[in-house]
Amino acid sequence: MAQNYTQTYPAEPNPSALIETILAEPRAGAILETFRSIGYSLDMAVADIIDNSISAGAKKIDIYFHWNGPDSWLTIADDGHGMNEAELTEALRPGSHDPLAVRSVNDLGRFGLGLKTASLSQCRRLTLISRRPDQTPAYLCWSIDHVRLTDRWELIRHLTKPQLLAECRQLPGGTIVLWEDLDRLTAGTNADSGADRDRFLQLAQSVKAHLGMTFHRFLEPGTPGQPGLKITINGNPVPAWDPYLHGQSGLQTLPTEKLAGGLVSVKGFILPHISKLSPVAHKDGAGPGGWNAQQGFYIYRNRRLLMAGSWLSLGYKKEEHYKLARIRLDITNQQDADWQIDIRKARAQPPAQLRADLKRIADLVRARAVEIYRHRGKVLQRSLTQVFVPVWQEKVRHNKRQYVINRDHPLIRQTLAGATSAEITTLLRLIEETIPVPLIALSESNQPDTQPVPYDANHADLLGLMRLVYTGLLKTMPDADARRHLLMTEPFNDHPYLLESL
Repeated sequence: MAQNYTQTYPAEPNPSALIETILAEPRAGAILETFRSIGYSLDMAVADIIDNSISAGAKKIDIYFHWNGPDSWLTIADDGHGMNEAELTEALRPGSHDPLAVRSVNDLGRFGLGLKTASLSQCRRLTLISRRPDQTPAYLCWSIDHVRLTDRWELIRHLTKPQLLAECRQLPGGTIVLWEDLDRLTAGTNADSGADRDRFLQLAQSVKAHLGMTFHRFLEPGTPGQPGLKITINGNPVPAWDPYLHGQSGLQTLPTEKLAGGLVSVKGFILPHISKLSPVAHKDGAGPGGWNAQQGFYIYRNRRLLMAGSWLSLGYKKEEHYKLARIRLDITNQQDADWQIDIRKARAQPPAQLRADLKRIADLVRARAVEIYRHRGKVLQRSLTQVFVPVWQEKVRHNKRQYVINRDHPLIRQTLAGATSAEITTLLRLIEETIPVPLIALSESNQPDTQPVPYDANHADLLGLMRLVYTGLLKTMPDADARRHLLMTEPFNDHPYLLESL
């Protein structure tokens, strides 16, 4: 009788059956305390919460600093799509998103930690109150003190400010973030102290400046029918801070370059010379950090500013004569690993393969910026055949920088043609050798942009000098050429209207 045989194979090895394991769960209380030490400032922490609001589709965000001494509290309310309790639980879970997962192109998050780490860096009690359209509001809370007591990853369903629940019900949808026990901000304060109150509210001004810079491309007016994002702090609108002074006369821009297969966009800006700006525009252009600090690259991820003014370790220092150079650099949220974006979204480093291109662009922008700085914003020489004629020239001798009076300046040349040229030459040499460069540099560093335009307050004397040079030029060239030459000669180039008086 025939028999049936079945061939069998050994089962695939099961790693979990072959390796002995020991569960090492992190201690909940210790981990939450560790979250507090990642390095957030208050400004960064609030900005991280705003990221979540924008990702949730919010168009309006209201921030309130509520003063009550050690019991002060802070709220951030948005009109985004809101969450139910299950979604709240997931949002409050540490590591709620896989940082390696592909995100929506408009998502400003990354690690699934920002809401928790940012909030707990400033407070010991974080509560979310949220509502989806046509649903009942839900609320959940991380209390560090409760977690330390139980050493369990337990959220609590407890709300100390019931008025926020009523406020949430008034929203068609949205979320309110509540920070309480602000020990990093209000420990040791007295609710009745006016000085303590002023210091607390001054924090709001710092946050306002930071948000206006970080989210300026969201706050700026959108396309018709699509208004920009609105953020208020204690009822006051947060204005956008434009690092590039769009609309100002004298602003120069370079063509946009696409790098990394089109994923990285870079555009250089050379800001107008200080003498071309009104006092208001000059103050605005300085930004939160001041003119020198704000030079360099501005890195954006999905239009959100990560770094404001950095030369990205490309070998440059921030120096006075490059302060007009600013470079906008855009990346997507799919390049975080390449650019080493950190949890706080406050650090970025360019990939090695892009450094040569970024340095090339930086060199070009810096060269244009230093030219504008030294020639007081004059771009006229680019469109005329004559060469710009400064009074002072920079020369390098024995590897040392030196400033000398330009002997080819028409007024200097005319003066040296006289009988006393030897004495004049000796005097010029004395002036050149004794220029107090360190004192000038120190004064400019301590009080930048306070030097006046030459002869700005004494046009009569300047007109006399212009006539003297004009008369000398007419001996060697036609009238039209002489007038064009004056337009290219310092200090007459700052006062072209005086030509009408010749």
